[in-house]
Amino acid sequence: MNYKKLQPYFSYKNVMKPFLLALTISLLHNCSPSDSDSNDTNYFNNQPPSNQSNLSSVDYWLTASDKSQLFELHEDKLPKFSTNIHFSIQVDPETTYQEIDGFGFALTGGSALHLYNMDDVQRAELLTELFSPDRIGISYLRVSIAASDLDPDPFSYNDIPNEQTDVDLDQFTIERDQEYLIPVLKEILAINPEIKILGSPWSAPSWMKTNRNTIGGSLLTKYFSTYANYFVKYIEAYAAEGIRIDAITVQNEPLHDGNNPSMYMSSSDMTSFVKNNLGPTFADSKIDTKIIVWDHNADNTNYPITILNDPEANQYIDGSAFHLYAGDIKNLSLVHQAYPNKNLYFTEQWVGRDSDFALDLKWHTRELIIGATRNWCKTVLEWNLVSNSQLDPHTDGGCTLCLGGLTIDGNNVTKNVGYYIIAHASKLVRPGSVRIQSNYNDELPNVAFKRPDNKIVVIVLNDTDTAKSFNILVPEEPVTASLSAGSVGTYVWDNK
Repeated sequence: MNYKKLQPYFSYKNVMKPFLLALTISLLHNCSPSDSDSNDTNYFNNQPPSNQSNLSSVDYWLTASDKSQLFELHEDKLPKFSTNIHFSIQVDPETTYQEIDGFGFALTGGSALHLYNMDDVQRAELLTELFSPDRIGISYLRVSIAASDLDPDPFSYNDIPNEQTDVDLDQFTIERDQEYLIPVLKEILAINPEIKILGSPWSAPSWMKTNRNTIGGSLLTKYFSTYANYFVKYIEAYAAEGIRIDAITVQNEPLHDGNNPSMYMSSSDMTSFVKNNLGPTFADSKIDTKIIVWDHNADNTNYPITILNDPEANQYIDGSAFHLYAGDIKNLSLVHQAYPNKNLYFTEQWVGRDSDFALDLKWHTRELIIGATRNWCKTVLEWNLVSNSQLDPHTDGGCTLCLGGLTIDGNNVTKNVGYYIIAHASKLVRPGSVRIQSNYNDELPNVAFKRPDNKIVVIVLNDTDTAKSFNILVPEEPVTASLSAGSVGTYVWDNK
């Protein structure tokens, strides 16, 4: 994984209430983003001054890079703002950007298997912690359409001998998903019926492909129509189980054809498939599941833009999805600028087996939780929810290094860094929240949201090697806060 520090793109429009403008102007002569607070002993260990009596009503959740605090709640402990030399994060709730669909994980076949094999009571307790809006509140899931590389073996919903064909899909079945994935999804939906689910295929059935193999190859043109019907059957089969698929991506990582399973799909093929087959077939079948293109790295914005440039394909497309194994997160804003009426989604990023907690906490928070949302994404999803201590299962040729947000061995559960990365957003930035204006700073990357209940949420990372004190200037109740090196804080206001 590339830990190169990237600077997320932002568009700052200085529209502040008169009170906040006056307050900010009065501080300009002595506020510097490079002020070091390493000698401010009152702010070590993320604690406000012990003699501060003028405390705010702002709550915050804290994760320290040294694990001394792990998503720990601090209530009513932040001092109200008074003039100081610290950098100020200025929040303008009146300047709004994209609406948030949710934060979460991929629920792979392997994830579902580990959850399903827990004892019923322990599984119910864990799923409640993960998915209840009153707890961590994961609000968005990505599932594979048939197998991903984190299933025990590759499979499709229409596996037949390669010398045969089944253009009418008479042998289509989701029985493999009914073993673990669907039962777990039903338990999750019972806890949170509003959770949104995205489906992504790693490959079409082998018999539809040029190489008749689970690895690589391309979809044969003569089966474009059949494959469009395959998506419809998948969505309808899940609906019959009481599970709504909110969106699909056309192909996971279409330019990475060495995984197992995988399939290569050029931008011209995806354009043709969407405009001539998938889009019209969804329309004819009255399928309102969103169609999302690309679902690959941020280094190639030309691929989704090329598809969106085709007006016939464009009419069926909700937006584009991205990963960040290559490229800069700020590139996503180039797609937004080209097509501001189309949505953006961040759908995958993995944490490696030899994860360094502090490095991963900083990188993923800066680039994804903050960076992806500041670059117009409606979702941020980590890969994947659960692994065991051996990082099984995976296909032959699948990922052997992917660490889950949780490690589950039997009923034993360990929370890994991915859990805390997502928790800082999922618990507090609920679906329907909108991103609002805040000024970006390299040392204190941040992003702000206004929730449907009108509360303001600000997520801040101290991306330095020293403790930092800073102000968060929300008009109704500006405060002064602090974070130790590498720590993350999520701050919540009542916006009266």
